[in-house]
Amino acid sequence: MSLLLLTYLCALMRNKIVLPVLFGGIIALSLFGGCRSEYEKIRSGGDPELIYKKSFEYYDKKDFVKAQGLMELILPVYRGKKEAEEIFYRYSYTYYHNRQYLLASYYFNTFTQTFGGSPYKEEAAFMSAYSNYMLSPTFRLDQTHTLKAIDDLQLFINSYPESERVAECNRLIDELRAKLERKAFEEGKLYFDVRNYQSSVHAFENLLRDFPETGNAENVRYMIMRASYLLAENSIIEKQGDRFAETLERAEEFLVRFPNSANSKEVVQMKETSIKKIKQLENVGYQSKSSRAGT
Repeated sequence: MSLLLLTYLCALMRNKIVLPVLFGGIIALSLFGGCRSEYEKIRSGGDPELIYKKSFEYYDKKDFVKAQGLMELILPVYRGKKEAEEIFYRYSYTYYHNRQYLLASYYFNTFTQTFGGSPYKEEAAFMSAYSNYMLSPTFRLDQTHTLKAIDDLQLFINSYPESERVAECNRLIDELRAKLERKAFEEGKLYFDVRNYQSSVHAFENLLRDFPETGNAENVRYMIMRASYLLAENSIIEKQGDRFAETLERAEEFLVRFPNSANSKEVVQMKETSIKKIKQLENVGYQSKSSRAGT
């Protein structure tokens, strides 16, 4: 500040016009320093009781960034004391409210292990799983966090079967599994669209295995039918017989499972074509063998 005052005096002597500009700058710097001063003074003051008090005040005002910064300073000071539980509980929530879900999950989980007898333990266990749920991305991206969230939510259900949060956990698990199912379906469809029919069949069959309760079974089996038929049709002649036979089996199974399907007519056509192809291939094989036998 003394340097600014010196500059101000020199300017005043040389040019009085500089005065209002310089004076305004001094006021701005002073105001800026005042805005920062309370939080910075508390952080650097080294008074644990004041830091504890102010961290809770910031938390209650929903200023979670400042609350987190102050709580970081006093956690080591209050370790082993009765205040530590409440500090760590709120500290974990600061990460959640600041949308730092990965760290929130970690600290909530750490809380459950550190304060095993806490009345907050069940809530912290749920929030650890819920933070992973919040990390779950759109179905188009990697689903590592989705799988982790499902595991953690199921662990919560197993650990607290009587909790009122169980219904919410089941709802979240269903939502996450629906996302995984959507990803699996889109993967099968992508293979189909790029004409990789064999991979498409495998992807859709894996979907049915992983999600046996799917409400989209008819559409999935219809896509398997189409991919299987086109795979057979585009195969080399040596493999067409077996692949049309597989298509025929899938067609018959589809018609038994979904006799009233809107796609039944198309499936029947693929079935009939498969039968004809199989007979043609058998006749070609028989004629080839007869020809060789005659020679």
